[in-house]
Amino acid sequence: MSITVRSAKTGDEATILGFINELADYEKLSHEVVATTDHLSKTLFADQPKVFALIAERSGVAIGFALYFFSYSTFLGKHGIYLEDLYVQKNHRGGGAGKALLSALAKVAVENDCGRMEWSVLDWNAPSIAFYKSLDAEPMDGWTTFRLTGAPLKALAAQNAGN
Repeated sequence: MSITVRSAKTGDEATILGFINELADYEKLSHEVVATTDHLSKTLFADQPKVFALIAERSGVAIGFALYFFSYSTFLGKHGIYLEDLYVQKNHRGGGAGKALLSALAKVAVENDCGRMEWSVLDWNAPSIAFYKSLDAEPMDGWTTFRLTGAPLKALAAQNAGN
């Protein structure tokens, strides 16, 4: 049974949210999921969306997804793609769905003249790290990810910077 990859469409919100919840459970981060199908509908299917998703299917049944957005590299002077989430259901792993999703995403990057694709992986996720390395993806040692959320984000936004 071959795997097909398609762009997400209106009506896929519950499926995508299900994948997000399964991914969060796998990553031991279920407590952080606050997204709803309404959030997904408003962001993925807006008039001018800033985030996109691909769905992997086997025999017409959704088995995984990739959610991404366009970034920009000042050093390259080109856009890139940031892969926010890649997930394949446990009973479908090892069957080519992850590679099919990344291949489809690489095609999007090439078609849009992107200079690179990037993503993060939890340092304990050895199966995913091995999979990415098998594709010749390179870990970016020496970089630390920072995040600003909630009250600290709002406090910084409220500051009158430069005035």
